[in-house]
Parts: sequence; C-alpha cells; structure tokens
Amino acid sequence: MTIASIDIGTNTILLLIAEIDIRERRIKTISNEFRIPRIGKGLYHGGRILTPQIEAMFDILEQYYKIILNHRCNHILVTATNAFRIASNNMELVKQIKSKFNFDVKIISGEEEARYSYLGATFNLMGKGKNLIIDIGGGSTEIVFGEGINISYRKSFLIGAVASTEKYLKHDPPLALEIDNLGGDISTKLEGISINQFQVDSAIAIAGTPTTLACIKQGLTSFDEESIEGSILTIQDINKLFEEISYLSSKDILKKYKTVVKGREDVILSGTFILERIMRLMGLNSVSVSTKGIRYGAIVDFLLSN
Repeated sequence: MTIASIDIGTNTILLLIAEIDIRERRIKTISNEFRIPRIGKGLYHGGRILTPQIEAMFDILEQYYKIILNHRCNHILVTATNAFRIASNNMELVKQIKSKFNFDVKIISGEEEARYSYLGATFNLMGKGKNLIIDIGGGSTEIVFGEGINISYRKSFLIGAVASTEKYLKHDPPLALEIDNLGGDISTKLEGISINQFQVDSAIAIAGTPTTLACIKQGLTSFDEESIEGSILTIQDINKLFEEISYLSSKDILKKYKTVVKGREDVILSGTFILERIMRLMGLNSVSVSTKGIRYGAIVDFLLSN
C-alpha cells in the first residue's frame, strides 16, 4: 500500500510518499518533497492567510497532486497546523482544496500536532527508551515526552521561527535589544519546562531549524537527508551558530550558507534562539536531529487506527 502524506505548515509544505507494510507496520520512504511558501507570512490570530501565500500554496499542492497521481497512492493524508488553526479563512481554504484536488485537510490542534511529531520522530524507535521530541515550527513549538507509543507529556507553545521573527526582529540584521526582547518572550512562554520532569534517554529535534543547523555544521551546500538524519547538535554547536548568524543580515546568511538556508535565511536566528533556550532550560547537552515529523506521524496514526 502506498500513502501520500502532506504537511501544511506555517513556513513549509512537505510531501512524503511512502510504501506501507501493514502486517509489519513498516514505513519505507519513496519520495520526500518540500517547498517554502510561508503561508503564515503576516498572519495573526483571527487574521486571514494572504492572497499571494494562498496562490503559492495552491501552486505547490498542484505539483504534489501530480506526484501523487504518478505514484498511484492508495491513501492521501493532508494535515494542517498552526497557520490554519489561527486563520479566519481556514474553512474557506479547506473547501477550496477539497474542490480542486479532492484532498481532505485535517486541521490538527496543538496537542495533536505534538502527538504527530512524536510518532513521526520515534516510529523507528518504538519501545526503545524514553524520548523527548522538540518540534520548532513557524508558528508554534511542540515539546513531547513518551516511551514507545505512550505519550506522558505533550504541549504546544505559541512561539515559532516565523511568528517570533515578525514580532520582534524588525531590523535586518536585528538590533541587540530586539534579540533580548525575543529571548525574554521565549523564556516567559517556556516557563516551568525542566529536564527534571523527565528521565530522558534520547532528545530529538525535528523540523527546519535543527535540520538547517545540522547542514550548516556539516558544511553542506545542499540538503542531504542521509547526512542529517541522526546527526548530533551540541549546546556548544547551537551557541556558536547563534553567535555567527546574529550579526548577519538575511542576505548575508543566504550568501554564506547557500541553498541549505534558502527560504529560512530570515527566520533561522529565531528558530536557533528557541532551540538554544529549550536546551538550556532543560539542561540538554545535545540533541539528535531527525528529518522525520508530522507527515510521518500522520501515517503512523493512520496505521494505529486501522
């Protein structure tokens, strides 16, 4: 059985085509696609996703529709997260997507997003150890803890790389005061989070911020999933990378690190700051980086439900 899983995020839209062995409950990746339309640009709670972003989203979904048809997928799962959660025109867009592509978009809550992130990042580790998942998105950040498929803690925080950048970092490169204000907001929203709450065997960071930082650390000029999956970022790595990019404009970041940051060059600083602050608050010396996430979690949830 072949399944397509689309993750419509605040910054990215991702497509996974996977072959599923139902009996063994195994997921074999056939194809991964990603685009960065940033549908959450300028979006605030109760506002509308803007027309240019809607047009970009539909262009991407058109591309993905053709890929899905080419692979003759048996099932299509479409998940939408924070941008769709807070937009006033969300149901209008859900109807348009259904009408044009016959995709059933599932807008998931912050807690559901946390669960999908956990399932996606740990499906290869089922039953092995106690896992902490950190998912830094464009509009929200999820922290999840569990063992096997049993989740004992999950929470979605209203901080994200895109939203935080738009709210606090008004200059390019940002002013020191802007960075300080962002740091204060991150700490306030993460108040109470501590490693003492958990006994962690493995801490895993997923989504665009940690995968991009892993690319930069390894000196990659283009994204290489095999090199990134399972790689390690230490707190020293994070601090060094944050120091490097905090003085650069988004144009200079793109020039220095090339295509691995394209589409994230103006938000990577905020994402890095969020990851650094989580690691510091939780006393984490390092995290393992995973390219897996919500799109994989949607498939795992499908398998668990069938």
